[in-house]
This record gives sequence, C-alpha cells and structure tokens, in this order.
Amino acid sequence: MIAQAERMFDMAILYLRLRRKISVHTKTIITLKDVAHVSINDQHLEELKGIPLYQVSKKDAEYVVIDSFHIVRFIQEYDPEITVEILGTTETIVQIKTMKKRVSILFVCFVWLVLFIGAAMTIVNFHYDVSMQEVHQKIHFTFTGTYEKYPLIIQIPYSIGLGVGMVLFLNHWFKKRFNEEPSPLELELFQYKRSVDDYIAHNENELNDDDHL
Repeated sequence: MIAQAERMFDMAILYLRLRRKISVHTKTIITLKDVAHVSINDQHLEELKGIPLYQVSKKDAEYVVIDSFHIVRFIQEYDPEITVEILGTTETIVQIKTMKKRVSILFVCFVWLVLFIGAAMTIVNFHYDVSMQEVHQKIHFTFTGTYEKYPLIIQIPYSIGLGVGMVLFLNHWFKKRFNEEPSPLELELFQYKRSVDDYIAHNENELNDDDHL
C-alpha cells in the first residue's frame, strides 16, 4: 500500500489545453506544442512539447483534425507513467496553407462597385417604399407652417445621421474601433466561423467515420 501510494505521488500529471485551430504548411511535422498549451509537474517539459503527432503531406486536403485520443496515445507511448488531463476542447483543427493567387486590384474594385451600387439601391428603394420625402415634407410643414418640396433643413441632417448611425452600429471607422464591444456583424461572423469549425471537427475527424466504429 505504501509503495502504491508513493508511486501515485510520484506520477507526473500532464495538463493539456488544445488550441481550437492552427495553420501550417505542407510537409510540416506537427508537435505537441503546436496544438496545445502544455503544463506538467515534471522536468521533461521541453521533451514532451517536441513529441511529433502528425506530418502533413500532399495527400492531405485543406483540413486535418487531431483528436485528443491520438495525443494521449502518443504521450503514453513516450511515457506510460504520465497521466494526461485534457482541459477545454478535445480536438484541434489544422488548416493546411496553400499557395494562393494574388487578387487583382481590378477585381476588388469591381466587387466594391457592385456592393456600393447594391447598397445605394437598397437605401433608395426603402425610402421610396415608405414615402420618406412626403414624411419630411409633413414634418417641415408641422414645425414651420409652410410647404417645401425639398425640405433640405431636414433631409441633410437625416442623411448625415443615417451614415453616422451605420458607423456607430458597425462600431468601425475603417480600422478604428470606438469601443471593445463587438458589433452585430462581428458576432454573426463569429457564430458562422464557430459553426464551420464544429462541422469540420466532426466530419474531418477519422474517429467519427463508420470504419472506426
């Protein structure tokens, strides 16, 4: 009993917090330190960090998933006396970088022009549907008692406020942020990326294949 207690006391405990997603190039050898934050009450920390887990090859597609099950198996092969504790997510998505063509400036300008015209037409059609000009005319008549076909004293501040409101709503002025609170657009993009990562983690993980059941 005493010997067993001493053995349990001397047993090293390895804590791993896997990174959710990393990016590597083809032919890269992925080690433990690449996919996880490592902490252990043992002197062999640097050796453990260098344990090879996977080598990216040309046959790999755009994504590879490294599961904690495989990581534990590699660590136990290195030292069976180590107890592994996984904190947080149990999978790491490896995105394989490939050579991408440089985007043409003409294509960027074309896309920008299409989006600009589309956004402008959306605003114009909305104001036409709700008869915004008649609303401004009635507001002008209510406060001044005179009819004005183009009440610029109302339309100009309204147009400025529309632009300022969009800037405040998106919480961005080019690269400048007004506060640390995420904008609704950033939250939607975050949820979309999280859903994509969850899909990749499930479908690219070979442990989820029927052949491994």
